[in-house]
Amino acid sequence: MFTRKTTTTGMTFNAHDPAQLCGGPATGPTTLGAGMASGTLVATQAGWQPVDDVRVADKVLTLDGGMQLVTGVERTCLWQSARPVPKDLWPLNVPAGALGNDRDMTLMPGQAVMVKSDTGEALFDDPFTLVRAAALVGYKGISRVAPSGPVHVITLYFETDHVVFAHAAALVYCPAQRPDALDLRLPTPLAQDPLYQIADRDEAEMLVNCLQGVSDEVDLWRTTNEALRDSAA
Repeated sequence: MFTRKTTTTGMTFNAHDPAQLCGGPATGPTTLGAGMASGTLVATQAGWQPVDDVRVADKVLTLDGGMQLVTGVERTCLWQSARPVPKDLWPLNVPAGALGNDRDMTLMPGQAVMVKSDTGEALFDDPFTLVRAAALVGYKGISRVAPSGPVHVITLYFETDHVVFAHAAALVYCPAQRPDALDLRLPTPLAQDPLYQIADRDEAEMLVNCLQGVSDEVDLWRTTNEALRDSAA
């Protein structure tokens, strides 16, 4: 359900200076609090590097595509308003080991991460499930933390969407280049379907509840799906 579908071609570029953004006019939140927090270590061709240091044309290790060329880098700030950061945009603290990370890490609430589990296999016929980080609050000690200062956010883009490795074995989703971030000097990517699907809120909530042992919906979901398949046969 949450697996690769297709590929495409083309290269794009987009970059901003986080220092200018975080010190500039109040503009409100980035898109749904997505992207990787400054300082997140990602696996690159040159070894483990802070995502802050990744540039266009660098290669980053991906789950399904090996080393892939970065086609765009967007640098933003989580919140630039003079008003307090809304709680639903607070970053998440992920304790070491919770998602395969070898140290504590910070996730943006809207950032999609991949969770591997037998429960995912039972629910969705795929052990790898992409969920928004906000859905994981309470799971293995993951919690929201009020930011004490500017939070710089970096989004890596590729020709197609990919999942990259962060802090050892945490799996973080990176999108294909956005159409509004194209560098017109470079070839335009072909129209494409996403390579991955992100679980909706209900699916993510059900997965996390089952993982925490507070729901018996796995058997119910499996029974319902089997009934639907039988009726369609």
